[in-house]
Amino acid sequence: MQQAIKHIFFDLDHTLWDFDRNSKLAFERLFLKHQIQLNVDEFIAVYEPINFEYWRLFRNDEVTKDELRRGRFFKAFEPFGIYFEEIMLDELANSYIDELPKDNYLFEGVLDLLEYLHTRYKLHIITNGFHEVQHLKLKNSGIANYFLTVTTSEEVGLKKPHPAIFAKALEKASALPHHSLMIGDTFEADILGAEAAGMETLFFNYRNEEIPLAYRRIDQIIELKKHL
Repeated sequence: MQQAIKHIFFDLDHTLWDFDRNSKLAFERLFLKHQIQLNVDEFIAVYEPINFEYWRLFRNDEVTKDELRRGRFFKAFEPFGIYFEEIMLDELANSYIDELPKDNYLFEGVLDLLEYLHTRYKLHIITNGFHEVQHLKLKNSGIANYFLTVTTSEEVGLKKPHPAIFAKALEKASALPHHSLMIGDTFEADILGAEAAGMETLFFNYRNEEIPLAYRRIDQIIELKKHL
């Protein structure tokens, strides 16, 4: 790196917090609670790409929070011939959000990594996830105390990759961009957004994506140590 890194900013979901594992457990309880007779694995195989696309639309302000929460369920149940009225979609969405922070598996090596980093760097979170839920995830997974600041898109009113959320996070952290590293799993939101803000970047290639060779990447979060 060209500059000495003093601050490390992490995305949360799919970067530290094992979203897919925790989400599956939430869906298992959701289906049981609402007596939905579907194989969870088959449903998730349909749901995940739909959810990923809805979050892209949400980042770009093409759908609202409510449209995201309803639409991803409507579209995911549709191939199974299951249709819900809007009031039930809202109930399912609320149940899912309630269940999601109850399991808090982290990726392998995260706790050891944070323990190593927090005495050497100032650690922070920047997330597009919903404010209350993200704070619950941090608290319930036992990692909240590692982070000096948490910046959410709901707090700022704008989502990554918008420069305002990075500017707000840097301001809260009293950090200069060239002394700051952003790590995340979404290339557009985390990497291009942070790069535009003048930060160093490291892409966590969780989905095994093809990205331009100029960008540094890791396949396991523990590999971060090699880039510091």
